[in-house]
Amino acid sequence: MREYIEKIRNKLNLSFVESKAAFEILMEGKATDQEIFDFLTLLSIKGETSEEIAGGVYVLRDKSKRVNVENCIDTCGTGGDGKNTLNISTASALLLASMGVKVAKHGNKAVSSKCGSGDVLEALNLKINLEPKDIEKQIDINNFGFMFAPNYHSAMRFVGPTRKKIGKRTIFNMIGPLSSPALVKRQVVGVFDKNLLKIFADALKNLHIKFAWIVNSEDGLDEISPFAKTKVIQLKNNNISEIIIDPKALKINADKFENIIGDNAKYNADKIVNIFKGEDNDFSKAVCLNAAAGLVVSEKFDNFEIAYNFSRNHIKSGVVNKYLIELQNA
Repeated sequence: MREYIEKIRNKLNLSFVESKAAFEILMEGKATDQEIFDFLTLLSIKGETSEEIAGGVYVLRDKSKRVNVENCIDTCGTGGDGKNTLNISTASALLLASMGVKVAKHGNKAVSSKCGSGDVLEALNLKINLEPKDIEKQIDINNFGFMFAPNYHSAMRFVGPTRKKIGKRTIFNMIGPLSSPALVKRQVVGVFDKNLLKIFADALKNLHIKFAWIVNSEDGLDEISPFAKTKVIQLKNNNISEIIIDPKALKINADKFENIIGDNAKYNADKIVNIFKGEDNDFSKAVCLNAAAGLVVSEKFDNFEIAYNFSRNHIKSGVVNKYLIELQNA
């Protein structure tokens, strides 16, 4: 492990192979607490590369429990944008599932916000502690399954205490969203820093993802924003391109950012139920924007504006609440 640490200390990047080797040591409990601390903090100081991220993802995926499903999408972002918004990507995942898209949602409880995806799903009376076979069945029947990260990545226990001690973002915040136990080939990934857009696209290309949108908005969201332009890096069939989504051009007319600020799990869950019942507000618009990205990435639509309008009509009809009740009773 020391050779990789010294290389990083000297501001040299690890190759994909070296990163895999280092993460194998970490994930098998063969590194000391000091080595873990040095590795993670020095990587952060140097700046993580796509090959270093991809190496970590490869190992974490390899050691996770497996959920065997096909043709699914994930909407797991990095979090950590510091905006404490409502659970936009989780609500958009449920909206997508209600529209017939198979969603294998990977997530955790709150780390950098008041309410993570696991917290809000529990508050919506949905089960989050499911075994792979149960999730496979849920996705097959209801198009939606949630993989609670701690249940699927037991190898993370070796680095957990040191991550807490470090107390700020490390490469694991970047690896987590890309380490789906369902090995999805399609993803919408929000990132907390625009400088990560291209890095994530290259990492996903390294991992043979078929179609992904990596997003970051000008107002600092790790989501597509209804208030400001959002930069999208698209990875499709190994080709990387850039898209700008402008809410003004889409005539979204969202009112104010405060309308999408979240609180505790019950508060956020109530807000989700309200828009699923058809309440039209800025939160609903934000959720539809991000669901539209999912519709494009799952190739249900090839035009983003049409996908957005389809999502808007669907959510305003109130039928998504009926779908949510079916999920709760599953």
